[in-house]
Amino acid sequence: MRWIDQYRAKVTTADRALRVVKPGDRIHIHGGCAEPEELVEALLRRAPELRNVEIVHLTTMGNADYTLPQYEGIFHHVAFFIGANVRQAVHEGRADYIPIFLHEIENLFRTGAMPLDVALIQCSPPDDYGYMSLGVGVDIALTAAQCARHVIVQVNDQCPRTLGDAFLHVSKVEAIVETSRPLPEYRKSEPTEVHHRIARHVANLIPDGATLQTGIGEIPDAVLAALADHKDLGVHSEMVSDGVIDLIQAGVINNEKKTLHPNKVIAGFVLGTKRLFDFIHDNPIFEFHPTSYCNDPFVIAQNDRMVAINSAIEVDLTGQVCADSIGPLPYSGIGGQVDFIRGAARSKGGLPIIALQATAKEGTISRIVPLLRSGAGVVTSRGDVHYVVTEYGVAYLHGKTLRERAEALIRIAHPAFREELEREAKRIGLLGKRQ
Repeated sequence: MRWIDQYRAKVTTADRALRVVKPGDRIHIHGGCAEPEELVEALLRRAPELRNVEIVHLTTMGNADYTLPQYEGIFHHVAFFIGANVRQAVHEGRADYIPIFLHEIENLFRTGAMPLDVALIQCSPPDDYGYMSLGVGVDIALTAAQCARHVIVQVNDQCPRTLGDAFLHVSKVEAIVETSRPLPEYRKSEPTEVHHRIARHVANLIPDGATLQTGIGEIPDAVLAALADHKDLGVHSEMVSDGVIDLIQAGVINNEKKTLHPNKVIAGFVLGTKRLFDFIHDNPIFEFHPTSYCNDPFVIAQNDRMVAINSAIEVDLTGQVCADSIGPLPYSGIGGQVDFIRGAARSKGGLPIIALQATAKEGTISRIVPLLRSGAGVVTSRGDVHYVVTEYGVAYLHGKTLRERAEALIRIAHPAFREELEREAKRIGLLGKRQ
């Protein structure tokens, strides 16, 4: 049968397509800005007929009403990375969090450790050969679609067609729901002067010809803005944001010096606005891959001069990094931080960087701390940490003693907290004998 005939036979409504979901099923929802919102809305309409349905995904930018109290006992969300739209449910015990390195998630699907019953995916319309692109997010979604027993695709003519290992053939899906609706966007906050000060310190570390990984938030955006005078930069990252557009158009990011996938931006997904979605549409400079590839530290390390830039909630005076919780309270996720920190550390000329603002809550709390809060999770170990950057400078910790680490981190803490940090460091024995 021709692919176009298969396609037409599989087109249905969202409500009919979601009838495949049964009580006790596990459902994967396409994450980030790729969330298939029409399918999610139809899933919620099925709620009266369902019980104990588990929903797994990375952060989504759209509707997560299945975590609301009225759906308790019907839907239960399990987060690989906690987004703002599910954080309250996790804190109140209606949802759970799995701490896991991003590059290892897909293996849960492949091995059957986490079998998937249904995958809800968003794609672009098929090309002349019947291949639909996963658009703004390949990440873990392509593998989820390959492993799930039932695959339902929201074909959205506003979803960009992206290139790389990003395609799902019409023959591999069970049902298709056609729609035309804007993708959910990630709206960033504008970086402050403090963020720009941090960014300038980071930018001064980055050599021309480097390959970059940046995370999400004001500091990564500020770093990208600080790189306008650099040359021949490349990108190999789990995600990219709107900030790369101007650097690509200016020729700063040209990927020509990359030692792996030269001339290509390698990414698993994008988080951004329609401007970014339009920019990546059929753009051959972008090559998308599953995160099991993008985030594999062995793959990352094959990029010479690999620069990994990640953030933290707090860093203790020995260099331990908490990035996924506030004390025992889960806040975000491990994500790709350790994947890229370790990959960059093993790269020829690589730079693993943790960048954070020195204080929180309008300067009332130091984020450089003597000890992590009770219950805080260590995402990046002190053995993995090389550079820590705040608005007050750069601390290089690799190969340093506990005393040297404490001294270096105190120097880049906010001045208002340095005396207290030094006093506590002495008390716990990092600076001299324990008191």
